[in-house]
Amino acid sequence: MAGEPWTSGSNESSSRALTPPSVPPPPTKAPPTALPPLAAWLRTPRPEAGPGIWRCGYEPRSPKDLDQTPTRRLVVGALASAFLCWALISLLWDGYLGDYWVWPYVAIMPDSTRGDMIWVIGSWVYALGITFGIVIFFARLGRLPELGRRALQRAQQAPQPTGAPPPPRHHPTPPPEQDPVHWPHLRAAGAEQAADRLRDELLAGALSDVDQARLERAWQVARSQQNVEAFVREVVSKGAAACPHGSRQRDVSARVALHDLVLRQVRIGQATDSDRNPYQYRGAGIALDPGVLGTSALVVGPAGSGKTARVVRPVVESLCLQALSGQAAVIYVTTGSVNRTAPADDAFDVVVGVGDPDSVYGLDLYGGVTDPDEAATLLAEALVGDLTTSPAGGDSRRAATLLAQLIGPYQAVHARFPDVPELRELLHDDAAVGELRSALESKGRRGSTWVRELDAYRRQARSGTLDSVLEDRIALLDRPIFEDFFTAPGSPPARRRPFSVRALDRPVRARIDLPERGHAEASRILARLLLAQFSACAAARPDRSLFAALVLDDASQTVTPNALRGLQQLRSAHAGVLLTLRGLDEVPEHLRSSLLGAVGCRAVCAGVSPWDAERFAEAWGTEWVETRTVTNRQLVSDEPMTKVLHGLRKMATGRYVSAESVTVRQEQRQRWSASELANELPPGHAVLSMTTVRGERTPPVLTNLNG
Repeated sequence: MAGEPWTSGSNESSSRALTPPSVPPPPTKAPPTALPPLAAWLRTPRPEAGPGIWRCGYEPRSPKDLDQTPTRRLVVGALASAFLCWALISLLWDGYLGDYWVWPYVAIMPDSTRGDMIWVIGSWVYALGITFGIVIFFARLGRLPELGRRALQRAQQAPQPTGAPPPPRHHPTPPPEQDPVHWPHLRAAGAEQAADRLRDELLAGALSDVDQARLERAWQVARSQQNVEAFVREVVSKGAAACPHGSRQRDVSARVALHDLVLRQVRIGQATDSDRNPYQYRGAGIALDPGVLGTSALVVGPAGSGKTARVVRPVVESLCLQALSGQAAVIYVTTGSVNRTAPADDAFDVVVGVGDPDSVYGLDLYGGVTDPDEAATLLAEALVGDLTTSPAGGDSRRAATLLAQLIGPYQAVHARFPDVPELRELLHDDAAVGELRSALESKGRRGSTWVRELDAYRRQARSGTLDSVLEDRIALLDRPIFEDFFTAPGSPPARRRPFSVRALDRPVRARIDLPERGHAEASRILARLLLAQFSACAAARPDRSLFAALVLDDASQTVTPNALRGLQQLRSAHAGVLLTLRGLDEVPEHLRSSLLGAVGCRAVCAGVSPWDAERFAEAWGTEWVETRTVTNRQLVSDEPMTKVLHGLRKMATGRYVSAESVTVRQEQRQRWSASELANELPPGHAVLSMTTVRGERTPPVLTNLNG
């Protein structure tokens, strides 16, 4: 069934270098006595919540009472009420207040019963009733019920460790027509046999959360393409292993984060329970999902602040799981300093080790495009995109024109694009351009457009230095360590299989390891190339049902004006980019504010510099807050007796007698100041804000990344 429309069989060719795991045989239908964890996980409520809140088992906080009395004041009032209650009852029972409080009892009881047992019992009942009424009165006066409710809530939250997710709670079993364990939506559509098989697999513990998400996705595709009968046959035949991913894998090894594939969320931390956070976010889990990553994300923090281990690694792991379930495609770009924390090789279909002689895969230099103008634009962005403000002629548009004047004629002669050594020769040697022109003329294209393009290239190359800049940059890729790594469509067969960013139309999982030592500039060129290719290919996909993600771990010197325009276009293309930086100084100064405005998710980790903190503080803006100003004014009196009293108070307290006045007003203040971001963030914490593709925004939230 690998050729059915809902499967990911088109990805099989990209995973031949991996050994597919063995699929367990179908389990018996006898369910175990204990309920499998997956069933309890599926039944866990997921109420609606704000953007970025971990919704699995989330319990919304009750609306905040702005007039709520502080707990300390409640305790003092309760103690005072208890003391007054005890004093009044003692005075009544000891007779210090007289017998007038027993007059109502004497008035209603007949005189003939005085001294009898009825009189004694009645007097005790009356006294206890009066006492009970006094206790109730002072209990309500001291607001003991509210104090008890707060104590109970605190006792329920006390066993939970700081930063740990809330413990699972028992939830009632829903009826069969609403129980996800029984797959009610399949039964409602007439696929009862498939629902029975999946229910048995789930209760037997053979179904994982990835299987459940993959089969849900396959069912949606089958319904949309009218292939329900084929889906039922596949599920009845193979059970939990039906509709597999092209790699035949059904999970990734050694997970490091909490995932909820029902909502496609991954938990990255917990919002601190402090006044700095919005009320509904205090103590809640913080999670990322495609709805947030679709606006692109930027994480800034120094080395060791946790941006890779606690943000990037969980996000990449979540995207790999979503790819196995047929919901996403991910390209993870690392350098030598961070690939040690990346998921294992078996979590990816394609691993491109640029400069590694043992790498099975190479890299398509042109990203799978066939138009020479588009290919020249992408390549120019990679080569000179970071030199747009340089007086040396680093205009990417002019560079794209020059490259197109070479790539187009070369394609017309050889029916393919030039590879790196051939392109370097064309930029360096005018004789090679002459040979290309002669080859065009020999094919009967003496007056063709391509001949005029070559002539125009010669004129522009003589009038400027841009071709020298292009030659110097392309020479960085024409090194012995990169031999046979960068290929072009139609090139002679190489010993490495080329990977193209154009593969985003299927649920591919790719990791590209860039060299770090000795080839830092080449790594930056390749990072800019991959970012440009991803932006172009993700926006040009005819089928955008898959969420496409590019994760650049260390995006230094990759942000250009064209890259920012590409980031803004990804929101409507169901795609997003995650960038990490050690500091904003790795971005040109005139692009720093534009970068913070182009991404929807911004995160600053502990240890950031004051200059970077100031940029984030400006991006998060201000908010209206209520401020209270207390003014003490010394009291001066001309009355002799008042002067004596003031003198006695000063001798007793050591302070002058003063009058206190309170002024309350509304004013605008920064949500987070630069000083707070730079100096007051605890280690392992970050402040982040999120925006969804629908436009919902969150204020900056202080998050414990260790939670």
